[in-house]
Amino acid sequence: MQDEEVRKPLKGRVAVVTGASRGAGRGIALELGAAGATVYVTGRSTRAQPAESYGRILALSELKALPGSIDETADELTRMGGHGIAVRCDHTREDDVASLFARVQREQGRFDLLVNNAWGGHETFNGVFEAPFWEHPLSNWESMFHRGVRNHLLASRFAAPLMVVQKSGLIAITSFWDRDKYLRGNLFYDLAKSAMNRLAFGMAEELRPHGVASLALSPGWMRTEFVLAGHKTDEAHWQEHPALARTESPRYLGRAIAALAGDAGVMQKSGSVHRVADLAREYDFTDIDGRQPEAFEL
Repeated sequence: MQDEEVRKPLKGRVAVVTGASRGAGRGIALELGAAGATVYVTGRSTRAQPAESYGRILALSELKALPGSIDETADELTRMGGHGIAVRCDHTREDDVASLFARVQREQGRFDLLVNNAWGGHETFNGVFEAPFWEHPLSNWESMFHRGVRNHLLASRFAAPLMVVQKSGLIAITSFWDRDKYLRGNLFYDLAKSAMNRLAFGMAEELRPHGVASLALSPGWMRTEFVLAGHKTDEAHWQEHPALARTESPRYLGRAIAALAGDAGVMQKSGSVHRVADLAREYDFTDIDGRQPEAFEL
């Protein structure tokens, strides 16, 4: 039993990872599965029906089809030792989100970890990240706030009561932070990520008396499917591209969240933004290639 606890430290824990068809969400779900957790993998892309709002970035990336689905993520994390449950959920729809958490409570009787990762920013990306704010399309506000920040708040509103009742739990937000530096060149992105970090702080203040933690995670530049496609490469060959030398896999972030979820003292970290690179050194984990990439700094 002790060996199982070492190999599967999150066995018996129940998690929801939003936006887990691909990218950061997929990497997080896989690592939680590797640690033995039961993971509800949510998003809009299924094997049968991919999400339909990614046409612009697909064209920019020269991809013919949207990579990944909640079904594929759930199956893979199950093969890695966890239990993956794919649930199609549009995280902008309150009824979808309410139904998701009602199902988790009905099927599991407990709830330990919410990872807020669903993000709409890719849906309006026009290929230009750095530009004066007056040149960025106002549609970025809708995608980053209504389909980003609001997603996190909405899911947290349904998750928090379940955790408050059991007097334990962790809400984690995937965000970005570079020691309060301004993310020059993308005011919309800077505002959205700042709002997410403040959301994690505010929820921590209100959840602390109930023994529930809330925090934000700041990964570096991740080699998501879209990033790899943009550089005309894949995960097996990215090291041949010097421009990607500072990147890290999405599973590096996943390992950080798995470490936090297994830390009995995680309440001490509640309310703060934590860089994945710093957590890697604290908890002694590496990326999938054995490296510990440095924190991404502007």
